[in-house]
Amino acid sequence: MFGVSNSLLRYWETEFETISPIKNKRGDRRYSEKDIEAISRVYVLVKSMGYTIEGAKNEIKGTKRVGSMMGNDALRKKLLEIRARLQNLENQL
Repeated sequence: MFGVSNSLLRYWETEFETISPIKNKRGDRRYSEKDIEAISRVYVLVKSMGYTIEGAKNEIKGTKRVGSMMGNDALRKKLLEIRARLQNLENQL
């Protein structure tokens, strides 16, 4: 799905507490929708935006703090504004 190796996913599991797939007796991993969203967030930060692992951890923690300080409606509005600005920048390229 993300085009990364299994070992990288396992490494991210050890580094990011938000990624915690369920393992069966054989050790096969089953990723929930929540896990996939967390992997996607890490992938974007590390692979697309060039964050280090520590930087990605800090960004994810910062996002959680912002989410808890702001109401869902305010957070949604802010994210939509950011999205519009990013789309505008993309169109200019």
